[in-house]
Amino acid sequence: MLLNSDEIAPDLGTLALRLTAGGTLLMQHGLPKLMEFGKLSDTFPDPLGVGHFLSLVMILLAEVVAAALVTLGLWTRLSTIPPIIAMAVATFMQNGDDPFKKQELGFLYMMAFIAIFLLGSGRFSLDRLNFN
Repeated sequence: MLLNSDEIAPDLGTLALRLTAGGTLLMQHGLPKLMEFGKLSDTFPDPLGVGHFLSLVMILLAEVVAAALVTLGLWTRLSTIPPIIAMAVATFMQNGDDPFKKQELGFLYMMAFIAIFLLGSGRFSLDRLNFN
């Protein structure tokens, strides 16, 4: 039993989900693309028909900027929207005709960010700091 009336487990679960989804999307997908920006800018997949360069910029906003914000718990619900859209495009448009095994990772990321959107940032986040 805790001394206060707030249970801590849901907030720790939300923290773990934010750190895992946001952190791995950033470190394993976003930063490698950012490091190869010049090489990828002319060849990056363009499932929306907006051009290779703009497609790369949009995915970097989702996988680097938004993922970092989610990891920190800053503007969390708003910050989950770009990764949700990006993973939906990757899963259903870019890999839509592929077997589920190839779609699985994008689908899991999409669902994790949907869960974070629904749960919010939790107690252990920058959203919850009181700067007064």
